[in-house]
Amino acid sequence: MSELPQVEGVTHHWVRARGVEFHYAEAGSGDDVVLCLHGWPQHWYEWRHLMPALADRYRVIAPDLRGFGWSEALKDGYEKENLADDVLAILDELGIERVKLVGHDWGGWIGFLLCLREPQRFERYLSLNILPPWTSMRVMAPHLWRFWYQWVISSPGLGYQLHRSGKFVPKVLVGASVRKEVWDEETIHAFSDTFTEPDRARAAVQMYRVFNLREAPAIGRGRYAKAHLQVPTKLVFGTGDTALNHNLLAGYEHHADDMQVEKVDNCGHFIADELPQLVAERAREFFAA
Repeated sequence: MSELPQVEGVTHHWVRARGVEFHYAEAGSGDDVVLCLHGWPQHWYEWRHLMPALADRYRVIAPDLRGFGWSEALKDGYEKENLADDVLAILDELGIERVKLVGHDWGGWIGFLLCLREPQRFERYLSLNILPPWTSMRVMAPHLWRFWYQWVISSPGLGYQLHRSGKFVPKVLVGASVRKEVWDEETIHAFSDTFTEPDRARAAVQMYRVFNLREAPAIGRGRYAKAHLQVPTKLVFGTGDTALNHNLLAGYEHHADDMQVEKVDNCGHFIADELPQLVAERAREFFAA
């Protein structure tokens, strides 16, 4: 296993839920909980800036999703609805009934699924650089070329070798950012080194393979077409995202009771890393409302 990076004021714990051993990082204390869900190719350390920034007011918990970071890497179970089940099970094991939620990338997608399924458990949701699951394939079609990296990752053998090489993840982190100066060597290695382990390389591949082969076709058939979001939500989106086009965010008013969208210029996909102070400010403002 790779060595856990350390952040002042952040402690590390493990919990067993649904038969899987999950790692989670924690900062702060109290009954008012903020849950942070990371995306690919990251883990809890994505929230290294946000956790200390919120710890004076909240208990902040950042789990590693199945197969990522220091959580157990199983061969299967990477359907996003199943990963949502994992998150709910972690909360149940920790005795946490209701949280404020932050999610980015796949963690953001899973966050939407959680809020749609169990709105009573999520007080507010801050979503970062992810499209809502009700975005139609008809609207997405002209932009599918942006997902070339997903097809590369999903390719038999190739995606696995790319992750294990230690060279692919750094290129993704830097290449998908506008503010490339945020990626020092230590931070890049904190993310990329975990994927050099065989089981975690396979998990990353499965994350995309099951989506493209099973989940995307179901979405295309309208799986979330009638989804309605009750949880108050704020979506903050870096407009320099090369994979997800911010112009596709139109029409969300028909699917959400209370959803705000803020587009942030001069920022790419990894907004929590590129503009950590802005994300912390938006979290504090939105969660205190």
